Amino acid sequence: MKRINRIIELLEEGQPVYWAGGVGLSYEGGVKSAQTTADWLVIGIEHGPYDITALSEFMRGLVDGGPTPTGHRTPPVIVTLPFDGTDEQVIRTNAWMIKQVLATGIHGILLCHAETPEAVKAFVEWSRFPFQTIGVGAGLDQGRRGSGGQDSAARIWGVPVQDYLRKADVWPLNPDGELLLGVKIENKRALANVEASTKIPGIGFAEWGPSDMRMTFGYDTVRTPENTEEGELKAARDRVFAACNAANIGFLDGVDPDNVVDKIKEGVKFPAGGEEAAAVGRKFTNRKM
Repeated sequence: MKRINRIIELLEEGQPVYWAGGVGLSYEGGVKSAQTTADWLVIGIEHGPYDITALSEFMRGLVDGGPTPTGHRTPPVIVTLPFDGTDEQVIRTNAWMIKQVLATGIHGILLCHAETPEAVKAFVEWSRFPFQTIGVGAGLDQGRRGSGGQDSAARIWGVPVQDYLRKADVWPLNPDGELLLGVKIENKRALANVEASTKIPGIGFAEWGPSDMRMTFGYDTVRTPENTEEGELKAARDRVFAACNAANIGFLDGVDPDNVVDKIKEGVKFPAGGEEAAAVGRKFTNRKM
């Protein structure tokens, strides 16, 4: 094991990373999910109950059900939170959720509806401890994550508290960091600012949120010949992808077994599909499991 966060380890090796969702947010769900073949787990509480106790129990279950098949203490866990990146004030008002989920020992956060670079900047700052200074004065202000949650998070990571404090910084801004922050560019307002938002130091990946993007363009979420990834929707997707490339961060996109190889060749680092698609992709990149 080179890393606590398996996502970062794989990306540094040039490998795409594959997720799994729909996990049971309970201690038993964590025990079961510890043996996942996915490279990372997404806990989506954007539209579900904000239950910090259930998340804490899930993380404890991951530890007790581990180590993972790759020998890591837990799979990496990325959480989506139930507030949007509308502006800086929204982030500041809801920053208590950022502090609480990080204290459970998760490995990153995905900010939904990241509409403005000011919101993204505040998101990064509230995820960092004040003594972590890489990037401060060069696009970021001092971090705002306070002392108090590091003990519980360190227990999940299986490291001394002092090591957690050092490692719990954002990658790739901090090459030694183990936290991964992402943004969802999933409406027209976010799309208008995507180039600036993805260049905020501390962001590691972005996605274009196809279902929400369809809705903001006036479609429902059901794919039809009129609202597939063509025309204005494809242009939106390609603009987000281009912004990610310009900022040198990863791009998350949906895949299936038939197109995963083409999307990897295109440069998609976060292929989001089922296990069958992941198996095809791993074979293509000569991944050793």
